[in-house]
Amino acid sequence: MAEKATGAAAGAAGRAPAADRPDMVRNVVLVGHSGSGKTTLVEALLTATRTIQRAGRVEEGTTVSDFDEVEMRQQRSVNLTVAPLVHNDIKINLLDTPGYADFVGDLRAGLRAADAALFVISASEGVDGLTQMLWEECAAVGMPRAVVITKIDHQRADFDEVLTSCQSAFGEGVAPLYVPVVTNGRVNGLIGLLSQKFYNYATGTRTENPAGPSYQGLIEERRGALIEGIIQESEDESLMDRYLSGEEIDTKVLIDDLEKAVARGGFYPVLATGTGVGAQEVLELITQGFPSPLEHPMPEITSIDGKPVSGISCDPEGPLVAEVVKTTSDPYVGRISLVRVFSGTLRPDMTVHVSGHGLADRGHEDHDVDERIGALSSPLGKHQRPASKCVAGDIVAVAKLSRAETGDTLSSKDEPLLMTAWTMPEPLLPVAIQPKSKADDDKLSQALQRLVAEDPTLRLENNAETRQLVLWCMGEAHADVLLDRLSKRHGVEVEKIELRVPLRETFGGKCQVMGRNVKQTGGHGQFAICHLEVEPLSSGGGFEFVDKIVGGVVPRQFIPSVEKGVRTQMQRGVLAGYPMVDIRVTLYDGKAHSVDSSDMAFQIAGALALKEAASKVPTLLLEPVDEVAVLVADDYVGPVMSDLSSRRGRVLGTEPVGVGRTLVRAEVPQLEITRYAIDLRSMSHGTGTFQRTFLRYEPLPSHLVDKVAG
Repeated sequence: MAEKATGAAAGAAGRAPAADRPDMVRNVVLVGHSGSGKTTLVEALLTATRTIQRAGRVEEGTTVSDFDEVEMRQQRSVNLTVAPLVHNDIKINLLDTPGYADFVGDLRAGLRAADAALFVISASEGVDGLTQMLWEECAAVGMPRAVVITKIDHQRADFDEVLTSCQSAFGEGVAPLYVPVVTNGRVNGLIGLLSQKFYNYATGTRTENPAGPSYQGLIEERRGALIEGIIQESEDESLMDRYLSGEEIDTKVLIDDLEKAVARGGFYPVLATGTGVGAQEVLELITQGFPSPLEHPMPEITSIDGKPVSGISCDPEGPLVAEVVKTTSDPYVGRISLVRVFSGTLRPDMTVHVSGHGLADRGHEDHDVDERIGALSSPLGKHQRPASKCVAGDIVAVAKLSRAETGDTLSSKDEPLLMTAWTMPEPLLPVAIQPKSKADDDKLSQALQRLVAEDPTLRLENNAETRQLVLWCMGEAHADVLLDRLSKRHGVEVEKIELRVPLRETFGGKCQVMGRNVKQTGGHGQFAICHLEVEPLSSGGGFEFVDKIVGGVVPRQFIPSVEKGVRTQMQRGVLAGYPMVDIRVTLYDGKAHSVDSSDMAFQIAGALALKEAASKVPTLLLEPVDEVAVLVADDYVGPVMSDLSSRRGRVLGTEPVGVGRTLVRAEVPQLEITRYAIDLRSMSHGTGTFQRTFLRYEPLPSHLVDKVAG
């Protein structure tokens, strides 16, 4: 950190930085809400290490991370990108993640590939609920974290206020290492609380001097709390007693303990950055305080058949275990896989085993294939710089792995292994689409397969019942990006259409009907008459067919034909074309002809009889009802319950979950929650999540029948 003398080692532009040992690598994911300054911070770090000559701007579409056309147009990140650089001979892989909730798939991939996280908080906006949830998620797995408060030179910046909100939101162990110095409304440097030095950036380059007397009050006020926080996490239990007795603890001892506490995930330093200020301090924290891949726990590994495998560590000489954390497809370049190597060493032209399991429900069929590794490269934005190898702990891009998808495991073909996939949220916004032309229809299937391979948060559904192609997305922004990629990247034009919810039909009463199929012209005719009694069953009763024929009025071989005809008509429906459910049909009489009766004749008669019943008793439309479980912060429980009630929902109850959150359970018709993923996010400021499970069918209210049936 700034308390140790360092010199920035320039990362040569155009040449890929390389690491020969895992201890010379740091994998750091940048986390924070959209607009917090993650991409700008990456630019500052790349510039500070001379990896690039000049920092780009998000507003101008010139940053290294946001090189996708969609990102440049929308001026926000929608993809996970990696930006490698070198500082003090250590290779740092910066993983820039999207801050918008719709792109949580790329965020989760970044968390999987990283060994530590930088939480980026804007000094003008503070901490949002989604960032707080991500902090708790990292805490659950013990990931080391630090906080970078950005935009400290913004006109609305309030460092102290945002620091207080961070400490309130993130809990104990959050303390600043530096305090910005503001002169005439301009930030011109930082005070190091441990070193008690002033790091002056006023001239454009950092110079350091002892902090003058005017800063002593500020230092004393904050330094004591920082030292106490470090000592509490120290493995030396005598330090606290020495400190409380008034002994001055050596700064080197404090820094060593600080670095150990940060690497263990027990202490969370706060840094500050602005235009031209603070990049060196962030780099020093990453290289000296964050853990190397050697200190990161290995994800769970099994054999292909699911048997646990132990003894694998982050060893370049060990068995190959790597994971595809991001897949992109380009019509010209082909498929590029961003890979984190956890064990072994990946080299060009190796033959590896590619395994993908556990996401079949989202369109990713289980697969086990051997593939040859193509060229390796180190990505820096849209540029791919050749790499000769990738050792355990490092990240690399692999070209033309035709079968590999996001989340797949790469391992030795002689010892195939499987890494347990990281948890992905369920996509809950359905978007129905159709191709605009026959040419688009011909290309759509292959384009969608590529999108599914890239994005495990996308689920593709071909609904046989509604005959619609449905993309299940994380939200509207996610859906818009997917459709944009279909158009711009794959040349396929589609349009959104109204989503059809699969309804059902049933009868509202009991009746007796006759099905008559008599056509006797010259030659072989048709003759079949059947008398049926039709009655409704209770919800979930399904279908019952009862044979009460006596005396052979309908020959035995034609009784199954009547049932088949009834079942066929049930699939077609009798009112609005929806399948019929929950009815009992009893065949009690009929007539046959020795020559003209046939299997098909009685099938038609059975179908005609069911259609006739629709004219004698009311036909009801049934709508699917889901059980919905909504997890929200306590502050939003009231609005969520009111909203569910307005959707014709029945709230079943609530229960506390952890600290400050409540689970609301309700039964809600599917017709009312097709866009609930969007509405809940708005209502809960991005912090609410929900799950839905089909429960049963219920009668559709009469005032909605004409609207739905039409």
